[in-house]
Amino acid sequence: MSPFTRRGVEVCGLLLGLALVLGSISPPTSRYIGHFSTAEPDSNGHPMEWTPISFGDVDRKTRYQLVQQPIWGDTTTVVRAVSNGGAAGLGHEVQLDSRQHPILTWQWKVNRVLRTGNAREKDGDDYPARIYVTFDYDKSNFGLLDRAKYEALQVLGHDQIPTRALNYIWANRVDKGTILENPFTDWVQMIAVESGSTKVGVWSTERRNIRADYRRAFDEEPPPINGIAIMTDTDNTGESATAHYGDIVARPLTDDTSVAPSP
Repeated sequence: MSPFTRRGVEVCGLLLGLALVLGSISPPTSRYIGHFSTAEPDSNGHPMEWTPISFGDVDRKTRYQLVQQPIWGDTTTVVRAVSNGGAAGLGHEVQLDSRQHPILTWQWKVNRVLRTGNAREKDGDDYPARIYVTFDYDKSNFGLLDRAKYEALQVLGHDQIPTRALNYIWANRVDKGTILENPFTDWVQMIAVESGSTKVGVWSTERRNIRADYRRAFDEEPPPINGIAIMTDTDNTGESATAHYGDIVARPLTDDTSVAPSP
């Protein structure tokens, strides 16, 4: 066998091996973060593996429960949230790389917007529906002021506060698409996904690019995602609201229609 022929065989073998390796790497598939439509309730009526998030200074808690609701003609299981001058969230720990799953989709419905809600003021920081996405931010990147703030919060017992989070809100006084910092902390950036009462009482499907939103909000690359939460709260305004949340799905850019449950 001539050297040229032998080299050709070696190259063909290398290419074949590379093809086999690449073929064994499956592209990312969509993952259910909140698979409410098939969820089993725990003893409190919450979907399994979703944990209540309480705030120590709020006596009235938002109530969450799995219920049956018609969505576009099909009856399915969703989470109902009822808040009467109170607050609480429902969260799920998750490990998610936004490079593989940059898209988040969900369905929600609200019965009203909050008349005195105002995303720019602490007294108005209430929403009939919101989705939190929290990130595993490296606290060693803190500057002097952020480090001091974080240490002070720990002393006060607020060690669970997210140091980086996106908050997708249903607003009423800011335009849809607006990004603004939370009135209580710039570690949480809010994005008005819906605004006003045009879609009140009807199901709405949302689709957001988490990586793009994080870059716009924080002007840096996003760390890994470590949690998702839903929240309906009315403690600052003293009003009431009811919301329903459908399935929450993390998707690759290709938006594969097959969906795997979140571990």
